[in-house]
Amino acid sequence: MSGLRLDVVTLAPEAFAPLRSLGVIGRAFAAGIADLHTHNPRDFALDRYRKVDDEPYGGGAGMVLKPEPVFAAVESIPVLPRRRVLLMSPQGRPLQQADLQRWATDHDQLVLLCGHYEGFDERIRSLADEEVSIGDFVLTGGELPAMVLINGVVRLLPGTVGTAASLEQESHSTLLLEHPHYTRPASFRGQEVPAVLRSGDHGAIARWRFEQQQQRTAERRPDLHARWREQEQP
Repeated sequence: MSGLRLDVVTLAPEAFAPLRSLGVIGRAFAAGIADLHTHNPRDFALDRYRKVDDEPYGGGAGMVLKPEPVFAAVESIPVLPRRRVLLMSPQGRPLQQADLQRWATDHDQLVLLCGHYEGFDERIRSLADEEVSIGDFVLTGGELPAMVLINGVVRLLPGTVGTAASLEQESHSTLLLEHPHYTRPASFRGQEVPAVLRSGDHGAIARWRFEQQQQRTAERRPDLHARWREQEQP
């Protein structure tokens, strides 16, 4: 069975080259777990200058990404049965771990649209099934958000991470943050590994970790902790 197909429409395709060679994500691409393709709207521009932007109607600062090259780039991409088109935009819905899991599980193809310049022609939004934001801030383009999304999705695909169980207990896999981790040495600069973790009592360790998850979430993300408490009520 072929892997997840990722198609990125971007004016900076070279920005995605490191993804193909670095770490577990690069190994996933090499192993065919996922397949990455980039499509530059400049290759679909209608004039000899390969112009992809223009002045906004009504005036204003900056340039706006034209619709024709973006539509042509998207329409050149093969369509798989379970495809989802995602527009990287600071106006989009904030990215959540559940979204990454949904896209990794429910789709064979993700098409990521990266804006640039001052913004994009409003009609480009009609190409997308969803608009995605990685936070309440603005970057120079959608490439970094797209790389964040690709990393988050590909690491969830079967075979990418060596120990699949490690994905089940990490922060944001549930509403609770992950518990603290320790390794050797047992004592380092006056800081000790909790005795319970060295006890060999797996039941006590599980209880300690669960308690730590609750405590850490309450301290660092009270909004998540409140949602977890509400969910746990009968």
